[in-house]
Amino acid sequence: MNYTRRKFIGTVAAGIGILLGRTAEGGTGVRKHDPFEKVKLGKSGITTTRLCLGTGIRGGGQQSNLTRLGYDNGVQLVRNIYHSGVRMVDMADTYGTHFIVGDALKIYPRKKYTLFTKIWLGNGEKISGTPVDIDAVLQRFLKELQTEYIDGVMMHCITSGNWNSVMSDYMTALDKAKQRGMIRSHGLSCHSLAAVETAVSEAWTDCIHVRFNPFGVNMDDRPEKVAPVVRQLHDAGTGVIAMKIFGEGKFADDSAKKDQSLTYALHSGAVDVLDIGMDKIEDLTDTITRIRAIPK
Repeated sequence: MNYTRRKFIGTVAAGIGILLGRTAEGGTGVRKHDPFEKVKLGKSGITTTRLCLGTGIRGGGQQSNLTRLGYDNGVQLVRNIYHSGVRMVDMADTYGTHFIVGDALKIYPRKKYTLFTKIWLGNGEKISGTPVDIDAVLQRFLKELQTEYIDGVMMHCITSGNWNSVMSDYMTALDKAKQRGMIRSHGLSCHSLAAVETAVSEAWTDCIHVRFNPFGVNMDDRPEKVAPVVRQLHDAGTGVIAMKIFGEGKFADDSAKKDQSLTYALHSGAVDVLDIGMDKIEDLTDTITRIRAIPK
């Protein structure tokens, strides 16, 4: 797991042939998708790579598969994925991955990569317990990530269709943080169709994480119900980050379903960024190969 840069490049080359030297057409005259193409996240002003490193595989309780690799291996993996061309990393406070990502990327120019993370504020049904001090939490995030700003901070795991009313104070606090330059965008990670539908009419939502695959696995509803709502968000200028593309790992051993899921997201006209959980180099090379095989 402790790859050097030379060994990493060799591994990628062995896994995907002449990946770094191929044209978008792959020599066939047919334009193919590029996992490293620069895309805009709606009207947020953020431009990043189509493919995003997700760090939340089996995430919760301040740990995930990335943290379970151990600190040194986790840092090396993030750096290797950065060297491949991936320039966006998605995290959450509950994954415990801030320190690993912060240490891994601090050696690179800050403007070269995009950091998104999530803050747990409850699911949007009600505010319980002591209210969260947004400013204090964001200051901690900045310290853990060793950065002066975070590109996107999302309210984590929102299920309520009334979240914009229940969480209005938190939304205001995040907006003030954006005005001060602590964060560049804000939004939510949705775990219900009702939450996604509310976001359509809520201008506060700069970016959104949505569960998106053609099989309805670990999604908020049937794909035919979810996709049109997500398309409305995208068309209105909300940056759309698709997650659970492989059904939260349910398709890990099903090559056909993985290809269908990537094609579905890329051809939907509703998705900007593909947030794929990767905890080993083989995940990266496999995903790159599949994306580059999909015609535009």
